[in-house]
Amino acid sequence: MTIKAIFFDLGSTLIYFDGDWAAMIAQANTELQRFLHAAGVSLDWPTFFADFGARTNAYYAERNTEFIEYTTHYILKTTLADYGWPDLPETVLRPALRALYSASQARWQPEQDALPLLAELQQAGYCLGIISNAADDDDVQLLVDKGDFRPYLDFVISSARMGIRKPNPRIFRAALDQCGVSPLEAVMVGDMLGADILGAHNAGMKGIWITRRADVAANRDHLDTIQPDAMIKTLGELPAVVAAF
Repeated sequence: MTIKAIFFDLGSTLIYFDGDWAAMIAQANTELQRFLHAAGVSLDWPTFFADFGARTNAYYAERNTEFIEYTTHYILKTTLADYGWPDLPETVLRPALRALYSASQARWQPEQDALPLLAELQQAGYCLGIISNAADDDDVQLLVDKGDFRPYLDFVISSARMGIRKPNPRIFRAALDQCGVSPLEAVMVGDMLGADILGAHNAGMKGIWITRRADVAANRDHLDTIQPDAMIKTLGELPAVVAAF
């Protein structure tokens, strides 16, 4: 059956992280502290950030087994409440999250072949979308706009917005509904075997593994158990692979 829709992961597929992750986390905490302090929040900051980081890591471990998204908004709000600030309004929490994410957003860069590929695929008539596992929907949307991807996309779905994560097939079915296509008419492109490829297969779709930025450790356990329908190293290889299905 002819492929009519192509779905992409975002991080390490259309964009890449250019920097040191530990340094970024430290800067993110600094930006968050600066904003909250200016908003009148007073805390034992080292203790707060140690707890906030521990809770974040614990939720992230849980979400990778339950495939339910715990947003950074939820983690920050509940941690602040436990430290004596239970009633901060959204007019404080949302800008606080923007301050937190500003550190990572500065380091995510679009792949050089992403825009030319999306333009080519749009011109060819494919329905195009992003399915991103992420703890903050606003962050995903900003990164999409930073990459200038929006004009080429029919939709952007984040796990933060839906409350479920890849490989849960429901998030892929939502993407299929956006394009009005059957699973056999769509493919998923991503760097994570256990999220992108398994999720596509769970939804009855084909999955294409892009290996250029694929994390070796994160994919190691799935190398012998999850087989992509095709492998590419660069986005420029994609049109020919899709045409061959």
